Parts: sequence; C-alpha cells; structure tokens
Amino acid sequence: MTPVLFDLLLRSVWETLLMTFAAGLISLIAGLPLGLALVATDRGGIAENLSVNRLAGAIVNGFRSVPFIILLVALIPVTRLIVGTALGTAAAIVPLAIAATPYYARIAEVSLREVDRGLIEAVRAMGGNRWTIIREVLVPEALPGIVAGFTVTLVTLIGASAMAGAIGAGGLGDLAIRYGYQRFETSVMVAVVVVLIAIVCGIQWLGDRLVERIDHRA
Repeated sequence: MTPVLFDLLLRSVWETLLMTFAAGLISLIAGLPLGLALVATDRGGIAENLSVNRLAGAIVNGFRSVPFIILLVALIPVTRLIVGTALGTAAAIVPLAIAATPYYARIAEVSLREVDRGLIEAVRAMGGNRWTIIREVLVPEALPGIVAGFTVTLVTLIGASAMAGAIGAGGLGDLAIRYGYQRFETSVMVAVVVVLIAIVCGIQWLGDRLVERIDHRA
C-alpha cells in the first residue's frame, strides 16, 4: 500500500469512527427515553396509556422496517435541511442516527421489561413517584442490558456507515468501493476488512468489560 493510500485509510477510519459514535450518541440520547416511554405506557406500566404506546410502537416499527439504504436516500431532503448537504461524513450522521434510534429503543425496551416488577411495586408502596421508579429502579436495574444493547447498536452502525459510503458519505465503505472495488486495489480492500474487524472486536470487548463492571448480579 502506497503512503497516499495509507493516509486515505487513516482518514477513512477517522470518518467511520466519527459517524459511528456521533450517530450512536444521538441514538442513546433519543432511543433510551423512547424505550422508557414504550415500557411505561404499556399495559400495567407506571404511566399506562395504550393510545400513546401504540402510536410510539407504530412509529418505531415503521422506521425499523425500512431497509437502511432506502432510508438513506429517502432522508436526503431532511439531511440537506439539517446539514446543508447530502454528501460527506456530517450528512451521513443524520440518517444513521434516525435509523439507529428506533433500533436501540427496542433493545432498551427489552432490557427494561426484564426488571423485577416486585422492585417497582416496593418503590410504589414507599410512595415513590414515576420519576423515582425510573431513576432508582428501571434504569439502574436494566443498566447492564442497556449498555450491552448500546454496544450492539454501535457495531450495527459500523456496518451501516460502510453502506452509507456507497453514496458519498466517506469512511471505510467509500474507500473500499472507490479504490478496492473500482480500481482493483486488493490491498486496500483487505486493509479495510481487517480494520473493520478490529474496530468491531474492540468495541465489543470494551462493551463486554463495561457490562461486567456494572452488573451487580455477576
């Protein structure tokens, strides 16, 4: 690999990490409250409201059912409105975040549903309100699953960011297509695959270690 291609590889790694973690952070900030809302408003929840629950569930399922490459193209007007362009790393963060938020919301919902209802009832019996239950019971008890789900979301975003490279988002996917595939640079394609594997393994390892540290049941 020439020095020029190596510099392109380093820049692409940075762009991929930027897209992944920026979109992941947005999905965490927006997806966790959405997951909490899905659990709280469900039948028997701490803020039961089936109409709101069904509406939120329909919106989440609607976004999750659209393949990412289609969503990427469909959101181009929204991306231009927010970022000012539909090309580049910053533009790719918008559809990545919108796709990851409902995905992570469902993962967080599963973890939150596994919290022992006996603990919730105990806090209620002691006069705890909804926010107390969320702050003192739901989130702390589900935290290992929430972190593990966020790790899975980040890994999924890496694959999605590579797909976004097909329409000019930059990153490792763009490098693999433009140089590895179109210019038959086998060394570039191999390097991209190796780097992607290393990033995924690194994120998964860090996520697993963090889960072990915060899981009081272990």
